[in-house]
Amino acid sequence: MVAVAFPVPPEVAFDYFADPRNRPAWQSSLARVEQVDGDVRVGQTWVDVTTPGLRPRMETTELDRPRRWSERGTWRGFAAVLTLEFAETAGGCDVTATMRVTGRGPAALPARMLGALAPRAVRSDLRRAARILGG
Repeated sequence: MVAVAFPVPPEVAFDYFADPRNRPAWQSSLARVEQVDGDVRVGQTWVDVTTPGLRPRMETTELDRPRRWSERGTWRGFAAVLTLEFAETAGGCDVTATMRVTGRGPAALPARMLGALAPRAVRSDLRRAARILGG
């Protein structure tokens, strides 16, 4: 679990993260998003195009504005779930991220290693988003 303070209300942070079109600005591993399926909603799908060239299929799985947002991504035996929770604070909000990476078959061991590295990357990406929204 990773928590980062944001200098904006929970609604502002929530709306920013819930729109996949904002992802390349704050998520360091992304080059762009493609095939965004309509408006922000549970069931919305898109493709993340990562800088190494991987193209996981993403889906919004939970949308409880402004408290909780969750997504699931899948790619070649890997699955990742990211959940963000938003809590109001005196100076804005805290965004707490929980991430789980799993893998089937040959992807099982690399998934465990990615899962161990994920908190550092997620913390860095959340801090970038906080700077963007605070600027």
